[in-house]
Amino acid sequence: MPDKKLTAHAVILAGGRGTRFWPRSRTRTPKQLLNIVGKSTMLEQTVARLRPLIAPERIWSVTNAEQAQALRKQLPAAARKRVLTEPIGRNTAAAIALAAIHMRHAAKGDALMAVLPADQHIAQPERYREIVRAALNIATTQARMVVLGIPPTRPETGYGYIERIEQPFTIDGFPTFPVRRFAEKPELATAKEYVASGRYQWNAGMFFWRVSTFLDALQKFLPKTFEAMDSLSTHIGKRTYDFQLKKIYPTLENISVDYAILEKETAASAEAADKPPAVFVIPAEVEWSDIGSWAAVYELLAKRPGENILAGAGETIDAHGNLLWSPDKFVAAIGVNNLVVVETPDALLICPRDRAQDVGKIVKSLEQTKLTKLL
Repeated sequence: MPDKKLTAHAVILAGGRGTRFWPRSRTRTPKQLLNIVGKSTMLEQTVARLRPLIAPERIWSVTNAEQAQALRKQLPAAARKRVLTEPIGRNTAAAIALAAIHMRHAAKGDALMAVLPADQHIAQPERYREIVRAALNIATTQARMVVLGIPPTRPETGYGYIERIEQPFTIDGFPTFPVRRFAEKPELATAKEYVASGRYQWNAGMFFWRVSTFLDALQKFLPKTFEAMDSLSTHIGKRTYDFQLKKIYPTLENISVDYAILEKETAASAEAADKPPAVFVIPAEVEWSDIGSWAAVYELLAKRPGENILAGAGETIDAHGNLLWSPDKFVAAIGVNNLVVVETPDALLICPRDRAQDVGKIVKSLEQTKLTKLL
């Protein structure tokens, strides 16, 4: 278990738009606020997974002004007070920094920090919580950072990868590896090499560290962002906070925490022969999916190849492998295969399942033609 002197907090990153889930996902009701898989929303599922470990009053969320109201409605009452609103998007390094200074203020000192996306599916929540406990245990030690890595099931080109050093130690029954490097989204041939080597994990964007560890790394690698956020922290709880936030936030570097801190910290450890590893990865076999498209939804829900998935009543004849999302209408499908059909009151999406990644292009087109009522 984590050091009892350090209280564990979680920050849920919930500001994405989920454009590949149009027409259900919109600016005010993005993917994480929808029941994509199951009856509860992805945000609600994320919070539910944390509850046995982290109390609602220690669950923070970072989002934008357009989504904040809808997000609060889905959170436990105690967590609604912990919603932080970005005035402008500045990627994950800034979002995590914003949460870190608020955690430091609330804890009146140091705390443990779990950073989690709001829109991931995990089919084994109990095992996931055990791994999170182990990660928090490791992160209790000053200057240690922990990443959950997903054992790859295919040579995926849409994810970043984490290469581990084959010198594990065991924490709470889970093998834990120092990280050799972080690799960007690869070409297919490179992805095949990664998977075949057995040394690589998918980077799922789940991080664990002490607040002080993160802020020390922020000061080292993004000093301007650190100085700005440290200055902002003096206004927390004061009338001046909102004004200072809107003034400071646009000046922050627009960069992910992976590039800004984790990659640099890993490289710094590798260059210093006498410096112990700082970044660790725990392989997390928890039946994870980022549910990145409607095709991924089909793959999660289909129990057998070629099954048709319907959200409501319907009938199919000589139809195979379709996702038909129209919960309020009877759907009849004849002689069609491998389609995605998603209906909302004002829009209808039809595309082959293997083109589901292109749905985001429709959103870009709507933005260009200024059809804002459909965004």
